Amino acid sequence: MTYVVTDNCIKCKYMDCIEVCPVDCFYEGENMLVIHPDECIDCGVCEPECPADAIKPDTEGGLDKWLQVNSEYAEKWPNITAKKEPPADAKTFDGETGKFEKYFSAEPGEGD
Repeated sequence: MTYVVTDNCIKCKYMDCIEVCPVDCFYEGENMLVIHPDECIDCGVCEPECPADAIKPDTEGGLDKWLQVNSEYAEKWPNITAKKEPPADAKTFDGETGKFEKYFSAEPGEGD
């Protein structure tokens, strides 16, 4: 089992999860974060920290796409270990449906 970041992180990117991760397995894209599934130790401390409820255990149904997205982009994007400020308009996008199709960016973030 591992945890995955899902589409509600897109354009929200609150980053509260980063501060509590004991193994620094988060990677930063331009407008979302992902978890490296091979580095995640399945402790679960990040899940309740996410204000957007975007982190889920991969054992929940329907998350195969998100496991693939997290795996692929954790290899391409820079590691991030320190919380940054979320986008100013994050609350506007929190809870919006279809964010992957509308807004996902494959571009890397800044990392640490």
